[in-house]
Amino acid sequence: MLRLTWVQPEDLIGHELHQATQDGREPKAIAARWRSAGGPEAPRTAGASATPGSRYLRQLAEDLLDELADLPSRLADDEPTDLAAIKSLCPAWSGGTPPAPASDPTPTPATTQQHLEAAWLGRAVGCLLGKPVEKLPLEAIRQLAKSTGNWPLTTYFTARGVPEDLLQKHPWNRRSAKTSLAENIDGMPEDDDLNYPLLNLVLLQRHGKSFTTTDVARTWLDELPAGRTFTAERIAYRNLLTGLEPPHTARHRNPFREWIGALIRADMHGWTNPGDPATAAEQAHRDATLTHTANGVYAAMFTAATIAQAATGEHDVHACLRTGLTVVPPRSRLARAVHHAIQLAQDHKDFDTVVDQLHATHARTHHWVHAVPNTALIAAALTHANGDFSGSVCRAVSGGWDTDSGGATAGSIAGLLAGDPAALPDRWTAPLKNRLSTSIGDFNGIGFDTLAHLTHRETHRS
Repeated sequence: MLRLTWVQPEDLIGHELHQATQDGREPKAIAARWRSAGGPEAPRTAGASATPGSRYLRQLAEDLLDELADLPSRLADDEPTDLAAIKSLCPAWSGGTPPAPASDPTPTPATTQQHLEAAWLGRAVGCLLGKPVEKLPLEAIRQLAKSTGNWPLTTYFTARGVPEDLLQKHPWNRRSAKTSLAENIDGMPEDDDLNYPLLNLVLLQRHGKSFTTTDVARTWLDELPAGRTFTAERIAYRNLLTGLEPPHTARHRNPFREWIGALIRADMHGWTNPGDPATAAEQAHRDATLTHTANGVYAAMFTAATIAQAATGEHDVHACLRTGLTVVPPRSRLARAVHHAIQLAQDHKDFDTVVDQLHATHARTHHWVHAVPNTALIAAALTHANGDFSGSVCRAVSGGWDTDSGGATAGSIAGLLAGDPAALPDRWTAPLKNRLSTSIGDFNGIGFDTLAHLTHRETHRS
């Protein structure tokens, strides 16, 4: 029997109950009805429970999802999704370096292909480092790395030398081990963390920077296989196919609307708007609202604005992160989490201590794919490493949660700051063989140098 992940109503309801509690609604009465009917908790790591629910439970779950959507939120004023409302809450929106006039024939360091190639490579490296330990608990990541002498992390994970009993207790991610352990790497394997930047490259090539959320939807339907979507993206894709239009696609029976999916789509908006974090954030907002709301959208905007500031080549990572926060409502959960993470990274020499405190704050209440803890971890990793490439990607992955996505975003930012592919250590980039696998468009097998060229062209288009 096909058990499709991330869409079964009886599996969604548990996630929606958690989401309702986080975003200021009161779901206790609805939760009691679900549990009294024998409804299960949300699957802890996978996208679907092992066995399907009854027809009755499925119908009840659909009804309760709609009831939960109607509950009022006490956080609505502090966490809007509408762009004008977001801007009204951001007093520093967003003072970055103005972009050079389009007629200026002299490219700035922000517009060189070398910067962009380093960013693409950095994104791939961080993703690849995190792939084999995705979904594993923090202690498992530490034990697996320590068993091979790779702790603190300095290179890709390996199965060589790992005791068999440890592998039995904490097996690698089953989809990724064959392509992402050090002994198996042969180019960059396909991953959604690289598919979405490719998809947004197609979006900009077809529609330019003035694209609409509807253009995003059309591009997805044309180019993105449904089976390559997960969590909020899969729900929104399903909603599109049932005739719903954006932004309702992000809200309808979508408990993942504050998870990390919009964040991992944000890089292209930052890369192509060097020195203009406000425009980068606005583009990220139009992209994100197909699938996400509130903090899920802010995570994408924060990332895009941070990257746009980093793309100038004139600011350190700390200034870039501060710029990213200017586009996030200051009383939002995401803003508070990022500020807290940065402060922890500044206060503690040992990054394990930073991670332990972040997990103590977020792990009990948030899913491992949620945008709030993952964005906080990315900011902490970049801060603690002072933007150093190896230090940033290793810290992001060593902190657990969505390891490949966190590593990818940290790698993109740190790679951009490094400014040149030659500045990234060969132990990271050589195994990629300048080759990316993907199911997006005609990009399969493309080189990162070619991607940098194509991205560079989009920085000069309106």
